[in-house]
Amino acid sequence: MLIVGLTGSIGMGKSTTAAMFRDIGALIWDADAAVHALYSVGGAAVGPLQEKFPSAVVNGAVDRDILSRLVLADHDALRALEKIVHPLVGLNRLEFIEAAREKHSPVVILDIPLLFENGGNKAMDQVVVVTASAETQRQRVLARPGMTVEKFEAILARQVPDAIKREGANFIVDTGDGLDAAREQVNHIYAELLSIAAQKSNEEATTK
Repeated sequence: MLIVGLTGSIGMGKSTTAAMFRDIGALIWDADAAVHALYSVGGAAVGPLQEKFPSAVVNGAVDRDILSRLVLADHDALRALEKIVHPLVGLNRLEFIEAAREKHSPVVILDIPLLFENGGNKAMDQVVVVTASAETQRQRVLARPGMTVEKFEAILARQVPDAIKREGANFIVDTGDGLDAAREQVNHIYAELLSIAAQKSNEEATTK
């Protein structure tokens, strides 16, 4: 099975690209969805986060806006958050991969926003980076409700620059030319990934 990392900086169109892969049959694990489940009522992260950030838990669930404000400019708080959440997310990801392996899925795509920031790109068989121009990125992000220039710049400061991500990519999806152009790139890339997966499977079979 081929394990593929899908990533991109804020505002690049990663979520839309992931949906395009899903639409053509790709098996997608969504890191944000995993975190959402962990933060929801009954989620495994609620208790530990309530102990560390009590004001961030409202009606039995983690309020992501409050939590974001608490850790945005506090490095120690951010590290404490990551120490709690990352192992739980990692366990969820491993369970997803094992389930896919049992179903003999040829390709699994891991949608991970901070793939490069956390060094996860090194563990992938292939990496797909979603990109767009800096101006397009800025326009998209600042159009989001509640977003400010200061918040946008703070987020960018914590992310690996787009240029470095592109250098570390096996495939690139440029979303700057619209949905149809991006979808055509996704179709081509997924066909290539299936081909690589088949080749990997054949090589593994011949060495057994």
